[in-house]
Amino acid sequence: MINLIIDQGNTSAKIALYEQDAEVYATETKDDLFAVLTLLLGKYSINQAICSSVADENTGIDTFLNRYIKKTIVLNRNTPLPVRLLYKTPETLGYDRLAGVVGANFLQPDTPCLVIDAGTAITYDFVDAEGNYFGGNISPGLQMRFNALNTYTARLPLVKKEGDLPYLGVSTETAIRSGVILGLVAEIDGYISGLKEKYPGLFVFLTGGDTFFLVEKLKNVIFADTKLLIKGLNRILNYNADL
Repeated sequence: MINLIIDQGNTSAKIALYEQDAEVYATETKDDLFAVLTLLLGKYSINQAICSSVADENTGIDTFLNRYIKKTIVLNRNTPLPVRLLYKTPETLGYDRLAGVVGANFLQPDTPCLVIDAGTAITYDFVDAEGNYFGGNISPGLQMRFNALNTYTARLPLVKKEGDLPYLGVSTETAIRSGVILGLVAEIDGYISGLKEKYPGLFVFLTGGDTFFLVEKLKNVIFADTKLLIKGLNRILNYNADL
């Protein structure tokens, strides 16, 4: 049985094919998603599909997929999940955050997990060993912090993340770079250390676009997995297939 997984973001869509829990194909496109899907549907015998989209409006992808695939799930507030949702405002919860904790819970069952998604924003989401998802925090992402200093001040330049990174800046450029990057690293390490005091067996996943830029700068031991959200969506699809 082949699963089609679609994670549709603001600027691109990640597409993957899974046979149970094994990836057989993966790509990312900024072009016509429907054209890519048409090619895949002509090449593979796909049994079921799931789509997660940041767009609130109906993108028409479910109508398209239902022409070719027996079962299609468009992730929404009513989709059954293999974790227990204890978030107080589930109607405001991003589907990417849901997919991340489901993926973590699947890969590390019976283990408290913290998922850190380092993208446009940084999200921190916690699921305990019993599969209870309590929620987490949201803060500005790396590039957003650089942009904010440039936008909301009169004289601070826009600095790139690549370059010298002294512990204490010796110029305006290095002061900004070190302040932003080391400040974010301290934030991440702080969240991890704080949760480990309460949950000593905590397993930490780092995912998102800035994963590999940040992972080597962190003091705490973490597991980098840029495909965690895709794996979570695949888990949700397989879970619903059994219902």
